[in-house]
Amino acid sequence: MNGQKSKNGKQQKKPSLQQALKKSSLAFWAMSPMLIGVIGLVGLFQVLVTPKVLTSIFRDNALVDTLIGTLVGATASGSPVVGYMFGGELLGQGISLYAVSAFILSWVTLGFVHLPAEAEVLGFSFTFYRNILAFVFTVIIAVLTSVTIQALI
Repeated sequence: MNGQKSKNGKQQKKPSLQQALKKSSLAFWAMSPMLIGVIGLVGLFQVLVTPKVLTSIFRDNALVDTLIGTLVGATASGSPVVGYMFGGELLGQGISLYAVSAFILSWVTLGFVHLPAEAEVLGFSFTFYRNILAFVFTVIIAVLTSVTIQALI
């Protein structure tokens, strides 16, 4: 049987592939202005926030660097590959492992740039709690990662 039974016991037709594609393309089309804006802002941040700008921000204090790294990474969100390259540059310029770990984690998991789009698609409440938890766990994981690596070296 191709159909499914509804609550009243009658057979329902399964949606066709064409109907599903039409519905998903309409949803994508409705979100496209928001997606274009997010992509533009991420690209702008990647151009404006260079490793040189980032090195001038950090203070050589583990806790402060971790918090600053988390905030800067969340503000300048982007793709993981670019974040790893930034992280390597920062380590090469003497930035602490705490700051670099927090930066890379928040670069990928947080993203203040795309908060409006995320809230629109997933709901404000979910977006709010996800970002608060991601912020807290980014700080914790960055500290634990740095302590673990320092213990192994």
